[in-house]
Amino acid sequence: MNGYEKHHLDDDSFGPKTGNIVSAFDAFPKSKPQYVTRTSGGGKWTVAMALVSLVLVWSELTRWWRGVETHTFAVEKGVGHDMQINLDIVVRMQCGDLHVNVQDAAGDHTYAAAALTRDPTAWSQWVDGEGVHRLGRDSQGRVITGEGWTVAGGSGGGHDEGFGEEHIHDIVALGRRKAKWGRTPRLWGRDADSCRIYGSLELNRVQGDFHITARGHGYNEGQGYNQGGQHLDHNAFNFSHVISELSFGPFLPSLTNPLDRTVNIATARFHKFQYFLSIVPTTYTLGHPGESGAVSIFTNQYAVTEQSREVNERTVPGIFFKYDIEPILLNVVESRDSFFVFLVKIINVVSGALVAGHWCFTLSEWLREVLGRRRRAASAGVIGVKGEYDD
Repeated sequence: MNGYEKHHLDDDSFGPKTGNIVSAFDAFPKSKPQYVTRTSGGGKWTVAMALVSLVLVWSELTRWWRGVETHTFAVEKGVGHDMQINLDIVVRMQCGDLHVNVQDAAGDHTYAAAALTRDPTAWSQWVDGEGVHRLGRDSQGRVITGEGWTVAGGSGGGHDEGFGEEHIHDIVALGRRKAKWGRTPRLWGRDADSCRIYGSLELNRVQGDFHITARGHGYNEGQGYNQGGQHLDHNAFNFSHVISELSFGPFLPSLTNPLDRTVNIATARFHKFQYFLSIVPTTYTLGHPGESGAVSIFTNQYAVTEQSREVNERTVPGIFFKYDIEPILLNVVESRDSFFVFLVKIINVVSGALVAGHWCFTLSEWLREVLGRRRRAASAGVIGVKGEYDD
């Protein structure tokens, strides 16, 4: 009918070899390789689409693994009466020369040093030419200070820090472990010229002032805070400090706070450091709230503004943390699609990339063919041009 029978050919001669059980159920018949023309453009588009599909799949996988975070604010419903403060700070003074106290808006005064642990240590073990050491870790991620150091706010200066950017699944996973304070490094023959103050305190959940000052300065003898009323010599003042931990609520070492691993250097004997903290109660939830398997951790975040300056002898020098609690509750929820939904998204992404690649290949081949025709037509016209000297 089509003339192939004269040459003893039929349509099957141009199809793939028979006998394969897979080809019997193939809905899209293929041609034999000898009847297919391969182009370099098709191979290039295939490689390009493979790379694009790989990038899109990796991006979708990363997004699914990290989940989606939702931040909502609400008025705090419950009224808490107690709040825990976690502190780990090294001050470049002797432990016996320091006072740690808390004064809150309720009028309560707390001699915090009795509830905290104070260990003599060497300043060079915390701040040296290589930086600040994190407890229980190596020297990676240190803060550099002093000569060749990075100072967190110089004399008369200040800086602002906000909330961290940790992932919820990391906070929940690490926060459920039993928290422990790191050990104070051994002196190994060094002189104990500093004091490490660390531990947790239970305080009233109201606005307050947490401060570290020198012995015999800033307190009335009747309050019993100056331990015998002996005033420390002014030449012993040095309120340079390293903050390894300052947090409010349950002690979660995995949660990085704005003041963690920061350092401030006193440029004078009478130097006053002030940290103004705005505390926001926060709930971290992994999974959809209300569903089985959802895990929540309640803690507090804070934003901080730091100011430090040299003061005169009529002003009490020291380290002052003034904190205020916001009447709002921040809910941070991390949710993740099911694995089936993730597979459907992957299939849609790959399919869309392949369809787009096919259309791009078709348009490029069509444009290539059009340009080729015009080029051949132009070259043919040049050969047939009649010259002015022809008869």
